[in-house]
Order: sequence, then structure tokens, then C-alpha cells
Amino acid sequence: MKPSFRIGIDLGGTKIEAIALDSSGTVALRRRVATPAGDADATIATIRDLVRGLEAELGGTGSVGVGTPGSLSSVSGLLRNANSTCLNGLPLDRLIGQALDREVRIANDANCFALSEAADGAAAGAAVVFGVILGTGVGGGIVIDGKLLQGRHAIGGEWGHNPLPWPTDAERPGPACFCGRRGCIEQFLSGPGMATDHQARHGGTATAAEIATQAAAGDPAARATLDLYVDRLARGLAHVINLIDPDCIVLGGGLSNLALLYEAVPARWGRYVFSDGVATRLVPPVHGDSSGVRGAAWLWPA
Repeated sequence: MKPSFRIGIDLGGTKIEAIALDSSGTVALRRRVATPAGDADATIATIRDLVRGLEAELGGTGSVGVGTPGSLSSVSGLLRNANSTCLNGLPLDRLIGQALDREVRIANDANCFALSEAADGAAAGAAVVFGVILGTGVGGGIVIDGKLLQGRHAIGGEWGHNPLPWPTDAERPGPACFCGRRGCIEQFLSGPGMATDHQARHGGTATAAEIATQAAAGDPAARATLDLYVDRLARGLAHVINLIDPDCIVLGGGLSNLALLYEAVPARWGRYVFSDGVATRLVPPVHGDSSGVRGAAWLWPA
């Protein structure tokens, strides 16, 4: 029997959010609970209970998609790199599927963000979409003709662990990254990366949000940091444009709230893009923090 709605689960380190979308993509029901700390069995049971609760209230059955900061290895089928470390090394899709007695689809949170904004958000109607997470880390997801491109190794869109393009001498070899390499885009364009770079250049302990506030108030050091950030983001996204030539790039994560990015970055990326003009749109998200859970629901097509 065809499911009567789509259920999306956003599996975070501190909370689990669940929504049910009706056939038009409207949220019919939403629930949020705390994530059981360090307990994989309890986490799976919580997801099961959330899904069953939504279905009981709505009087039907739903397809189930789960968004997580980790991803399933295409080699082993086991979860890797999740911030809920008790889940790493588990066949999470199969375990949740067994608990619910149905197939469950899983994708990382950046992919879910991209899919949500491509389905009915800021990039609705665009053929090729790149969704970007600029937050504690830097992630990305690719959607082509409404379908998520996860890739052979489930790392499609993971631009954060490529080197910063066209680095200056001062940017080489770059900060060390947890992946074991140096100079990764994530270490320059994440919130902590911006803060660390600002501290190294100007001193202090300001966070990325505080740097933005200081820059808006006219602080020259903060403005210099933001200007450099804009140039680095322009280089990073130009590399993406040269590879997949997207119609639209949607920014998410905390740094997507910097309004200046949407004009300043496109004004600079043209010098790096291999084209005589750049029509790619750079836009803020429509669904914001809800894009992850909505994208999880959209893992199942109509």
C-alpha cells in the first residue's frame, strides 16, 4: 500500500525532530524530543516511537527518511562520522527498518538540506542545485533534476574536505583538519575556522557571530576578516561552479545569516570561474533550520 505521507527524522546529537509532510509538502505534524545520550538502542527505539506516534495521530502510514550528520559507508553499509558516536559502526538504516518493519532511507544532513531547498525551497525549479552548510563544519549536497546525487561512495558534495582553491602563500599549507590533511576548505570557511583565523591575525577570542557584529559596527579588524572570508568563499564556490555548473547555490548553517555574502561573493567569484559570465544564483534558504528534517522526508519521491 502506498504511504499516505512522508515522515522525516532529523537525528541530532541533542535532539531528534520528526515531521510528517502531506502530498503537497505541507507539514501536517511535528514532534521533537531529546536524543538519548550514548545509547544506540534507545535512540532507535525513540525514532520508532516518534514514527508510530505520528502515524497514530494522522491515521495512516508514512515513508521514513532519516537525516544524520554521519553517512552510510558504501563499502560496509555502516554509519560513519556521526556526532552521536554510539551509532557509528552500525547498519543504522537496517536497524531502524527492522524496528519499523519497512525500508528506511538515510542521508547526511547536508544532503537533506540541499534536497529540501531544491524540492520546495529557495532553489525550487532549478535543474542543478548545490546546497552548502556553513556552520561548525562545512558540508554540501548536490541535487540534479530533483534527485539527490550521493555518489558511488556516498560523499557527493563533500567539498569541505577539498583544499582551498587558489591559495596564497600565507594560506599554505593551511590549518590541520580532523581528516588528517591540512588546508581543507572546512578549516577556512566554518564558523570556528573564521574565529581561529581572526584570532591568529588580530588577537582576541571573538566567535564568528561576534566578528560579524563587530564588522557591522565598523571595527577594522573584523571587517578585514569578513573581507578575507568573502574572498575564500568565492574561491571555494567558484571551484564548485567549475565542476558541476549549478543553476543555484543555497547557503545554510549559521554563517548563511550574513546578508553581505549574497552580493559580495558573486561579485568576486567571476574571476575564478571558467566562463565569460556567471548566472548561478547564490541565495539564502527558505526553510532554514527545518531544511534537514524536511529533506529527510523528501528522500522518498512522490
